Amino acid sequence: MLPSPLERVDRLGAALGMEPGALWVKRDDLTGLGGGGNKARKLEYLCADAVAQGADILVTGGGPQSNHVRMTAAAANRLGLGCAVVMAGPRPTTSTGNVLLVELFDPTVTWLGVNEGPMDYYAIEAAIDETADRLAAEGRRPYRMPIGGASAVGALGYVRAAAELREQVAGPMGGVDVVVVAGGSGGTHAGLAAGLGDLGMVLGVDVGARGDLDTQVPAKAAQAAALAGLPAPVGRVRVDHHRVGAGYGAATEECRRAVLLAARSEGMILDPVYTGKAMAGLIGARRDGSIGPASRTVFLHTGGMPALFAGAYAAWGRDADGGGDALLSD
Repeated sequence: MLPSPLERVDRLGAALGMEPGALWVKRDDLTGLGGGGNKARKLEYLCADAVAQGADILVTGGGPQSNHVRMTAAAANRLGLGCAVVMAGPRPTTSTGNVLLVELFDPTVTWLGVNEGPMDYYAIEAAIDETADRLAAEGRRPYRMPIGGASAVGALGYVRAAAELREQVAGPMGGVDVVVVAGGSGGTHAGLAAGLGDLGMVLGVDVGARGDLDTQVPAKAAQAAALAGLPAPVGRVRVDHHRVGAGYGAATEECRRAVLLAARSEGMILDPVYTGKAMAGLIGARRDGSIGPASRTVFLHTGGMPALFAGAYAAWGRDADGGGDALLSD
């Protein structure tokens, strides 16, 4: 399913006051594995490492609507490996969105019974380690993955994606000034920065998964660059922390309106946890002028559509204004 398409989105760009040909979307929601999304690129490298190490079970974790958990379970089935996951929060009474898909893929699931948020990030990481240690004691050969696959190995998927993007933009765009991406665990942001060679070329929009993106992204970018045989990226990390709202997965009005704008201007579906908040960050950057009307901008669509079918978002499309002018003037 790679390279993923790069699509020109002039109607959305016009709604944001951008010049024709300035705004493009890199469609990594179309990668295919287990419903698609950016995690496929990371899992290509992580699963290869797992197989090379002789692992027989993948171990990871995330939030109750985790795209990474969904796709890791799918990858394990594709490779004939076991899969054990830990998920934040109590087990829901009704399975919707990614939870339903995870159940279809049938990994062993441990629900932690706590609410997910920045303060719980490392509790989930600790639970991943505890699960892997227990499995090893039982004679299994676990391969542990951090939340979001955000290791230096996983970030190599986006070092490669950066090279792919450079080739795609060379003709129609004449290059790229900035890539806008949702910032959850930070691995996608780090890999892009490593591959592009400049931290300043990537605007990460914090979605509230962890509170230390400003330090983790440049550290992971340097590690990924070293693994890829590249110099550490120059520049300063860029993270927009203003779109989080009440926390990870918590709905915000600007996210809802960003989702509506993308759907009604381009027929493009964003999600409420990651790409909706990332689009709200792009709108904010246009409003404050940090992305200009002629800036050659790529919005990285990381997928996540299944979360939109969780019950909390059932009324998002009803009686709502998705107008770009209102978004820019607020």
